[in-house]
Amino acid sequence: MKTESTHTGIFVAILVILCWFTSLSYLLQWDFNWRNPLVYFMLLLQMHLYTGLFITAHDAMHGTVSSNKASNNFIGYITVFLYAGFFYNRLYAKHHQHHRHVHTGDDPDYAPHGFWKWYLRFMMNYVTIIQLVIMAVAYNVLNIWFDERNLLLFWVLPSLLSTFQLFYFGTYLPHKGEHDNEYHASSLQKNHLLAFFSCYFFGYHLEHHQKPQVPWWMLYKQKN
Repeated sequence: MKTESTHTGIFVAILVILCWFTSLSYLLQWDFNWRNPLVYFMLLLQMHLYTGLFITAHDAMHGTVSSNKASNNFIGYITVFLYAGFFYNRLYAKHHQHHRHVHTGDDPDYAPHGFWKWYLRFMMNYVTIIQLVIMAVAYNVLNIWFDERNLLLFWVLPSLLSTFQLFYFGTYLPHKGEHDNEYHASSLQKNHLLAFFSCYFFGYHLEHHQKPQVPWWMLYKQKN
């Protein structure tokens, strides 16, 4: 479906990318001290911005970044590749399979197991050998210019931590257990501040399944 405003969706997507890029550019050059508490705040901030990259790519998968298909898909390809070397077309197919077969054996995002087994299956469905090779090459190229501790703390670790953020708030909590609706999903209680910082409003997960054409930055308006 088409989003209400082509320009607004693109503006929000570019803003997320610029925030991520600006923060990362600074942090990779930062001569930090481990005793500085700001280090750990910036780690969490970078994790949140990585999550924003993926959420932007997710919006593109639903055509809500732009009503122009070429622009929408371009932003999807860029954001998911910047996130962790993923390929948009592969994630697109998997995500729409999730929406069509939610909470079944054909759902790539669902596993009737505990948190860690479910998380492992979730990751194995998306991570590929070529993606790992891309990230390994990128790491070694970046290591030519940037200190290894900066790369590990502000490039590698935030990306890994954001997979837990995305999985816990966007998959595990909403879809675990049994539900009395056709989407087999629950929703975070109404708290827009918590919903934004936890996972860009995707804790309002039932609302997302009910109206997947609504972009993340408008999703809070669907919460009753």
